[in-house]
Amino acid sequence: MNDVVTYVYAVARNSDQLEELITALNGVADAPVRLVPGSRDNTLVLVASHVPALDFQEDALKQRLEDLDWLEAVARAHHAVIEAVATHTTVLPLRLATVYLDDTRARDVLDGGQAVFSERLARLAEHVEWGVKIYVEPSAAPAAAEPRRGADLSPGRAYLRNRRQQQTVRDSVYQAAQVAADAVEGVGHRHAVDRARHRVQQGVLADKAGENVVNDAYLVPLAQCEEFRAGVEHAADGLQGVRIEVTGPWAPYSFAMPPADTDVASTGPRP
Repeated sequence: MNDVVTYVYAVARNSDQLEELITALNGVADAPVRLVPGSRDNTLVLVASHVPALDFQEDALKQRLEDLDWLEAVARAHHAVIEAVATHTTVLPLRLATVYLDDTRARDVLDGGQAVFSERLARLAEHVEWGVKIYVEPSAAPAAAEPRRGADLSPGRAYLRNRRQQQTVRDSVYQAAQVAADAVEGVGHRHAVDRARHRVQQGVLADKAGENVVNDAYLVPLAQCEEFRAGVEHAADGLQGVRIEVTGPWAPYSFAMPPADTDVASTGPRP
């Protein structure tokens, strides 16, 4: 068994500037980053590193992915490599922990997907990804005052009234969130060329206040970025209990097609 396996960050178009950048770049496990060209030509390359095989075997990886400190370190290194490469050329980011048994297996995937990768890179050139999350925060919306009716209410009636008021506020906030989501979609129609919908974040991933109800990514031409961001940031104006978070610009993680799983040792989650 090999002591190392081939960890692949992305597919990219080759260039002299990229080769120069790679020489000073370290990635996952602080391993030097390398370019793995195809066997027929070097127009497209895999951005890769040799990483310890023991950490990325299937059984070991399942345990590692439950170690949040390890996972964060790998995700940060993975993302840093992709962002560095994206400053020089268009990239197709691959999922976290995309690992092949050796360079030969990885090169086979590159050769087999040459036409698809070339088409996808051409489509993504001069485009970036923006993330849009919408959160509802019912506690941030003021409760409507209910008219006083007669004498003081009994504890039971007061409890029911408070529950009714809370439900009214909650319903109004979710309705406002739908208004904001519709507004964001309108901005996307005007300034983006594609959208990807992701699962809303829950549990340990939901580290922001409120409930995440929309978690989308948009593919935006560079020339439209300012208009897109401004439009999204104002989509919740005047809507109480609704918050929009815009992140980016990123390399187009959500719009890159991963290679076939043939001979992949392990494929982890999206960063």
